[in-house]
Amino acid sequence: MLSLIRQIEPELISLRRTIHMYPETGWMEMRTSAILADRLTRLGYRVLTGREAVAPGMRMGMPDDEALEKHAQDVLSQPGTPVHALTDDMRLGMTGVIGILDCGPGPVVALRFDIDALPMQEREDDGHRPHREGFDSRNRGWMHACGHDGHAAIGIGVAEVLMKYRDRLHGQVRLIFQPAEEGARGARAVVGAGHLDGVDYFIGSHIAPDDTLDDGDVTCGTWGSLATTKMDVVFQGLAAHAGGYPEKGKNALLAAASAVLALHAIPRHSGGQSRVNVGSLHAGGGRNVVPDQAEMQLEVRGETTEINAYMAQQARNICTGAAQMQDVTCSIRVVGEAESQHSDPGLISRIGDVVRRDLPFLTLSSEQNARNWGSEDISIMMNHVQAQGGQATYMRVMTRLAGAQHTVGFDFDESVLAKSVSVFCAAVLDLMKETQA
Repeated sequence: MLSLIRQIEPELISLRRTIHMYPETGWMEMRTSAILADRLTRLGYRVLTGREAVAPGMRMGMPDDEALEKHAQDVLSQPGTPVHALTDDMRLGMTGVIGILDCGPGPVVALRFDIDALPMQEREDDGHRPHREGFDSRNRGWMHACGHDGHAAIGIGVAEVLMKYRDRLHGQVRLIFQPAEEGARGARAVVGAGHLDGVDYFIGSHIAPDDTLDDGDVTCGTWGSLATTKMDVVFQGLAAHAGGYPEKGKNALLAAASAVLALHAIPRHSGGQSRVNVGSLHAGGGRNVVPDQAEMQLEVRGETTEINAYMAQQARNICTGAAQMQDVTCSIRVVGEAESQHSDPGLISRIGDVVRRDLPFLTLSSEQNARNWGSEDISIMMNHVQAQGGQATYMRVMTRLAGAQHTVGFDFDESVLAKSVSVFCAAVLDLMKETQA
């Protein structure tokens, strides 16, 4: 297996760079999905895309139709797009790909690889390796700044290796290339399409900086991601001349401003950590007009799903109450959400044993169930599997980074691609070596 991974390593690096050059944000991953679907089909996988990959009505934080159509036209003109694999559903924002490998009776093992980019403008100077070596973003204003281009390449590497070893596998492999992880928008639509039903083992991973508390190459489990709810709030009032007839106006900006102050004063929960942030507020059109509309983007988070639910309900109450005070209307749209998560100790231990036994060139971190911060919608997949009696884990594979994640100078040491493929494949070969009783 390791010799095969070494052979395909240049191909993985090339694929990562191809995806990096044409980054696509959530629900816009049309070219990326077409490339992945084409690769999986050529490898011999049963491939599901579009409304078979995601439940259309459960997608969150969707771009508008005009943006989708414009990007679809751009994708058609980009070099290297496998147009034959670009479906109508993808062009409508039903992105993401599922690759299925059936190997007879045995456990169902699902692996998750997120594929979306961020709305950021990548550095354009020779101090940034992607620019210097000619694979920086061609889609201005979008950038792979979190390593999801690497995750997609890792998933294809895993697909290639497992197909070569399918005669040693018992059960079913589901490779989940998830759209719209950023903003916690995509996982629920994948779960809603049924791809986590009946899963016995679920494994996800993220590349991570090697200068953190993770003091080895691999951390086989994590816990503690904050649950979160992302909301878009629109206050609608009535415009009026601010000097002539101010009493005839209904001030949406004032309602929003009152809400901002009250949101940041939500009483914290005694059961654990909580967060709230209003990240964007746009309102009004002129100094002499009572503003009739205000649009706000906010998020809440909680150490547990229950604490986050408390924060979300408080946020709703505050926004609707502020609207009532100013006699304006208020609409609230949830555009992303994630739950808290934990990895199963048994699966963590089993993968650790596999790494020690089969991958001696890799070292395990001394803490094998590390604390996660931030939020991750892989939690929705993990919790769904665990609620059915399956086991799940969310790993880290460490690498050197140039620039922190979610910054314009982000890049990573591409040797992590082969390392990650090794861990995934060794784990799957162990989990599927026997049929289940």
